[in-house]
Amino acid sequence: MNTQKQELQEVVIKEIDLSKELNDEEILELIDKILLIRSKSSYISMQDKRRLRKEIFNSIRRLDILQELVEDTTITEIMVNGAKNIFIEQDGSIRPWNKQFESEKKLEDVVQQIVSKSNRIINEASPIVDARLPDGSRVNIVLPPVAMEGPVVTIRKFPDQPITIHKLIEIGAISDEAARFLEKLVIAGYNIFISGGTGSGKTTFLNVLSNFIPKDERVITIEDSAELQIKAVPNLVRLEARNVNVEGKNAVTIRDLIKSSLRMRPNRIIVGEVRDAAAIDMLQAMNSGHDGSLSTGHANSTVDMLSRLETLVLMGADIPLMAVRKQIASAIDIIVHLGRLRDKSRKVLEISEILDCTDGEIEVNKLYVFKECGEDKNGQVIGQLQKTNSELINLSKLSKAGIL
Repeated sequence: MNTQKQELQEVVIKEIDLSKELNDEEILELIDKILLIRSKSSYISMQDKRRLRKEIFNSIRRLDILQELVEDTTITEIMVNGAKNIFIEQDGSIRPWNKQFESEKKLEDVVQQIVSKSNRIINEASPIVDARLPDGSRVNIVLPPVAMEGPVVTIRKFPDQPITIHKLIEIGAISDEAARFLEKLVIAGYNIFISGGTGSGKTTFLNVLSNFIPKDERVITIEDSAELQIKAVPNLVRLEARNVNVEGKNAVTIRDLIKSSLRMRPNRIIVGEVRDAAAIDMLQAMNSGHDGSLSTGHANSTVDMLSRLETLVLMGADIPLMAVRKQIASAIDIIVHLGRLRDKSRKVLEISEILDCTDGEIEVNKLYVFKECGEDKNGQVIGQLQKTNSELINLSKLSKAGIL
């Protein structure tokens, strides 16, 4: 059938009038016409016609064989390791997929289609790029010669409907008490940083917290590749970084966007992820009156996140370590640490208050900690996020907001 699909696809492509821009309906009409002609000379079942129609259209106008994976809402991650090896994550587990690209050239065509729609450029000279699909899915692409086995494409999908705090409570990712506590902190304008490892749900949780932002505030989001799904804020400005062009010029970095956003009269600034020297600009924004700002970062614990922020700041500024630590302690009020447990579930593992820098060290006040109690018969981790004996010390913002 693959040979039949390729033959029909070649006929359709030859029939396309390159002198004008055809819309999707016109392409489908052309495919139907070719299928009708072919079925007169050789029998094609109705089921095969429907399949060929969709596959040929996806190959010409969509993402070829990846399109059905993108449309499958049960799949959360798509991993393409060259043209012949495709893996998917479904229900928390990773497994190989039974289809492959007809050639590496076809995979390269799909790659170029993805990056062009995201206003990105990828080639041998610039073989790594972050992009996104029209539905908001995040895409990372690495080309040869960096990728040894052919183009590597990793697609992180997000749900059509953003997950709510009620859903997180329902699935046990956070306790009801902790959720209500964080809601108060967001409303009161506490600067909150979300940390966690890859796939721990940082972006999802950032979206959830953004739903608590008061509707009358002006919010500016800043991302490498736009993927936040903030729906509850009417006065929302979304900014996206831009890579260098073919000449290696005209890049717009996260740092550039943070600096520019300060002139756009924001109440809050949300930085999708801090992974470089932009950390210093984000901390300065938090320290310059933009209370309630949010961001995320990769780390294995709350303390690890603080150390990582120190390193990132020092990458962008030649200032003493003590000054960096005081800046971090002054800017960030709360760190929410997420994790992915051995049963693949995502949980809030810790909520900590960041206090002053004393004797050269940043003090951390743990407020909620996930306590594991064992496993059920299905191997699911049993446990819950429990309040510690420590109370929130910095009450000034709650008091100012009239929430105490």
